[in-house]
Amino acid sequence: MKRAARFLLSAVCLAGALFFADKPAAGEEGFVPIFNGKNLDGWQGGKDGYMIEDGAIVSLKEARGSGGNLYTAKEYGDFHLKFEFQLTPGANNGIGIRQPLPEAGQRLDPAYAGIEIQVLDDQHERYKGKIKDYQHHGSVYGVVAAKPGHLKPAGEWNQEEIIVKGKHITVILNGVTIVDADVEKASTPKTLDGREHPGLKRDRGYLCFCGHGEVVKFRNLRIKEL
Repeated sequence: MKRAARFLLSAVCLAGALFFADKPAAGEEGFVPIFNGKNLDGWQGGKDGYMIEDGAIVSLKEARGSGGNLYTAKEYGDFHLKFEFQLTPGANNGIGIRQPLPEAGQRLDPAYAGIEIQVLDDQHERYKGKIKDYQHHGSVYGVVAAKPGHLKPAGEWNQEEIIVKGKHITVILNGVTIVDADVEKASTPKTLDGREHPGLKRDRGYLCFCGHGEVVKFRNLRIKEL
């Protein structure tokens, strides 16, 4: 009898463990990885400007222009993106959203061809007092200034989320909302940088890393389409 009871208890515990193992972590329901942690399968564009190291995509020094931009293989419209990133001192990159693919030999600036969310060690000496509000980390470049002061020091891993619904963009950095704005309203009557941003009209496109020839690491990239 005791043996049967122990067997039944073990079976119940095993079933419970399997049930919870199959459930996604809280807040991760519906998210799918867009980087396998091993290679750049599922990505296109400037692959020569990136390498894989310890489960992270690493942008390399001197990979500039469209050659430094790495695009997803798939297009996205509305989505919720989560990822981690680590900056080296003074490093600059970006997350391009709703991007078109450049044609052969063509160079596109992601901040204008699509929309760019700034990735920048904006507390470095090379930038202090020299950049505009709309150039700080997390800003919708040239359009919406991010709330500063929530970026971890270079060398530490940051957690970021980008939520895009129609013309509304939310950026959450290390648990703090640093951008929450309608880009159409924010660009009327003109953008903060005073330039035309045709990419604001796009409602779908590729994600990309916007290489600037400086070392930045990205990992744990996952997305949920909305």
